Amino acid sequence: MKNTTSILSFLLLLLVGCSQGDRNKDLENSIHTILADQSQSEIRVNSLTNFEWEKAFLFTPYSSQNSIEQQLGFYFKDSSNIEIRDDIYLMVFVNGSKVVQYVELDRRMGELSLGEKDHLTPKKDFIRIIRNR
Repeated sequence: MKNTTSILSFLLLLLVGCSQGDRNKDLENSIHTILADQSQSEIRVNSLTNFEWEKAFLFTPYSSQNSIEQQLGFYFKDSSNIEIRDDIYLMVFVNGSKVVQYVELDRRMGELSLGEKDHLTPKKDFIRIIRNR
């Protein structure tokens, strides 16, 4: 019985640990549409989301696993491998202390900036687009 309880506890921890939010391809496509429109200079993220979030973090290419976890304040397994990539930004949406969604954003359409902010909120949700010339 003790062994069964241990196995069930381990599986539960494994399941909870794997709950890292889902990659939101619809949101990625919406953001890429805005980036493709050369007349756009900013992205209002909250108007594009249909899920609850408190903070969104934008990670630049080559962000390390450690720096991502430091900013988030908890463990997050980055499945995009941004630590070794220079072609994407990784945007991670957090609600409480849990990742609820994430997106991978193509850098070829322009550089993205949060300005002086270290993260977005639903009320302060704009990302500036810096066009490649």
